[in-house]
Amino acid sequence: MTGKVISVNLAVVTEAEWAGDASGLSGIDKRPAAGRVAVRVDGVVGDFIAERAHHGGPDQAVYAYATEDADWWAAELGRALPPGRFGENLSTLGVDVTGAVIGEQWAIGSALLQVTKPRTPCRTFAGFWGVPDLVKRFTARAAPGAYLRVLREGEVAAGDPVEVRDRPAHGVTVGEVFRALNREPELLPRLLEATELPEAIREKARRRLGLTTDPR
Repeated sequence: MTGKVISVNLAVVTEAEWAGDASGLSGIDKRPAAGRVAVRVDGVVGDFIAERAHHGGPDQAVYAYATEDADWWAAELGRALPPGRFGENLSTLGVDVTGAVIGEQWAIGSALLQVTKPRTPCRTFAGFWGVPDLVKRFTARAAPGAYLRVLREGEVAAGDPVEVRDRPAHGVTVGEVFRALNREPELLPRLLEATELPEAIREKARRRLGLTTDPR
């Protein structure tokens, strides 16, 4: 992979009716930060996460979205979508985020990150953009961006290369996981091959395949 980070983005705390948190606050509106930004196991230092039940945590410590996919949406909607408008911490260029393999490791700056899962769109995202059918359209597009866990804490900045240090042989991609969960159930068996996926997703695949009676 020959790509780079073009922007590291941190939240501007927003109070809005569409915010999913009971507090009415959201951190989905992110803006480029100056200089180097620290990433820790539990997230990006200086970022704000309102709905801790659904966002953040070790398996969702960092969210990356490709500028190429953002440009597609800008053309589709006829509006500018600068870095951070997808709620992403890392805006990338030249990185196949949708095609990233679950469990592959990215060296960025002094940090080492690992791809864990796709992003699931929500009504907060639709409200932020003011596009009522965005969840449906985002699901159909199936370019969801990738969450990453932090294997080695460090600092990242705009301009840092994204170097793939390891890529699992199973080949299950971010895009495949998203499509399996939302559009193409025939792909569900593939999810069981990706042991680096969060266990909650693997258990969901087992339930849908009838391989477990766990009611969760």
